[in-house]
Amino acid sequence: MEGGHGTDAEREDEDSESELLRDRFRLSTISIAETEAKKNGMDISEPIIACIADLAFKYAEQLAKDLELFAQHAGRKSVNMEDVILSAHRNEHLAASLRSFSNDLKAKEPPSEKKRKKLSKKEDKASTSALHIPDL
Repeated sequence: MEGGHGTDAEREDEDSESELLRDRFRLSTISIAETEAKKNGMDISEPIIACIADLAFKYAEQLAKDLELFAQHAGRKSVNMEDVILSAHRNEHLAASLRSFSNDLKAKEPPSEKKRKKLSKKEDKASTSALHIPDL
């Protein structure tokens, strides 16, 4: 195994999945660009549409990497809404829209029990020793 990244077959599967994802993303972007152009009575040449699709995909890749880094920095294994909002910090209008969207989602969620916070080892030992009553 090279560098601990799996077998050649696993890498080929990942590469083909990535390629399929990229192609689907590009097709969706092209469809959106063509629809928006028609809606606004504009014509967009094929090379420009292809360029837009490539730029959008590269932007999405970089955004995904940034979100992963934000979550890692916060000590989490998964991305949350705060990471997404943080990614928009340079665009205040977008950040405000994302905050509003997040608040709307939170308002629609049914109230649920708060998750029990895990105790650190130190707190766990303290609570265990506090609960232990030796026989007299």
